[in-house]
Amino acid sequence: MELNDVKEPVPATASATGSGALPESTDVLIVGAGPTGLVLAIDLARRGVPALLVEKSDRLFPGSRGKGLQPRTLELLDDLGLVETVLRAGRVYPRMLEWVGPDGTERGREWDMIERYEPTEREPHANGLLIGQARFQDLLYAHLRSLGGDVVFDAEVTAVTQDADGVTAALADGRTVRSRHLVAADGGRSGIRRALGIALRGESVDPRPMLVADLTMTPEALVDDLNWHLWNGSPEGSVLICPLPGGPGLFQLIAQYTDEDAVPDTSDAGVRKVVAARTPMTEEQVAEVHWASDFRPRAALADRYRAGRVLLAGDAAHIHSPAGGQGLNTSVQDAYNLGWKLAQVLRHGAPDTLLDTYEEERRPIAAGVLGMSTRLHRTAMVGENSRRRSETGQLGLGYRGGPLSAGRAGALEAGDRAPDGILPEGRIFDLLRGPHFTLLAFDTPAPALASDLVRVHELGPYEAYGRGLFLVRPDGYVGWAGTDATGLDDYLAPLGAA
Repeated sequence: MELNDVKEPVPATASATGSGALPESTDVLIVGAGPTGLVLAIDLARRGVPALLVEKSDRLFPGSRGKGLQPRTLELLDDLGLVETVLRAGRVYPRMLEWVGPDGTERGREWDMIERYEPTEREPHANGLLIGQARFQDLLYAHLRSLGGDVVFDAEVTAVTQDADGVTAALADGRTVRSRHLVAADGGRSGIRRALGIALRGESVDPRPMLVADLTMTPEALVDDLNWHLWNGSPEGSVLICPLPGGPGLFQLIAQYTDEDAVPDTSDAGVRKVVAARTPMTEEQVAEVHWASDFRPRAALADRYRAGRVLLAGDAAHIHSPAGGQGLNTSVQDAYNLGWKLAQVLRHGAPDTLLDTYEEERRPIAAGVLGMSTRLHRTAMVGENSRRRSETGQLGLGYRGGPLSAGRAGALEAGDRAPDGILPEGRIFDLLRGPHFTLLAFDTPAPALASDLVRVHELGPYEAYGRGLFLVRPDGYVGWAGTDATGLDDYLAPLGAA
């Protein structure tokens, strides 16, 4: 499968640089060092699975295509031991402020784009976090390196061939890498997906283009970091300017166009002209343009997530509208679902068919999220009617009725997210944290298990679970539930955890 006809440009600026060694073989080759690839590499590193993460650019992607982490993603980061670092680097979403008046300098309405909730024992991360994608990637990369992993930059995969025993990836510089499995996390224009002949089917969410850019504004500029700023009076389209954590005067610009035939100018001069034309600020008040891109919102889903030993993850498998902040979050949750399954197959003797459950569980989730984000985009991208409901937090998503969900007990059904809680025996998320399975026995005797991969905890009553036994998978979902241990060994055996 040749990939030479589907290259993408290399970003012009950097958010992080570095280089790891390129071995001739590895267990898992991950192509693409965006959030999806970095999270998967981190998860495999903590599981002791040899993995190689390659990136065709000479650095991590420099821009903020995404800028929000949903509550369920914060729980993922809690499990990976990274949540406190990320929380310190981010902030809560500021209130929307619409600027009005003849010259756009009068303060108008204020409202919350994102509904706010009080944290609870069950949901300690109740609200999303504002953090630019570039900053988030830097933190993931640093964490990967602390685990002994790295990224090999300037490593463009140009062809992939596979056989019964593994995958051979050919690089542009003539080197090859042999792996037992390859994960394509190479973005929405995935060359690997195209070479596999997997269709990405979808629709245009909005035919009108958008311009997105990361900017540094001068101190004299009208915008501040207390609000998310909106100008809605230009006939050319609205402009949103959102403060980004990470430095004084750092903002993300989103400019919408009313003309379907418009071609946004992504040059520094072009971005400055948009700011000056649609807001009261001048071109000179844009101190620096760090990155800019134009796109037309689209929703699309790959026909399948697996072809032999090659699997698709993140934007390579699904493309989202920016409404609702779902794309990045759904992508890293793909990696979280796939990581433990690869480890069980490669290290613990689970059958290869376990990897089929990755598509069976994640593709329906992506389809549902795509429908929701498309609806949000078409209903209202800006204005008070654009308030995001709790469905965007992804805490209610799960795998009920899925191939790895069996049983029910107490208040939960297999496939549900495992709630947190603060009990005399300890915080539940502390018990779950790590690469293991966890058997929680609430107000009932725990069976003796001989598996090193399952940690057992007897706990007192807790209404979020109710009475019974709950086997929590390594990704924080209840896989099996019952009032006694009947059927538990049968469930664990095909997972390589008996």
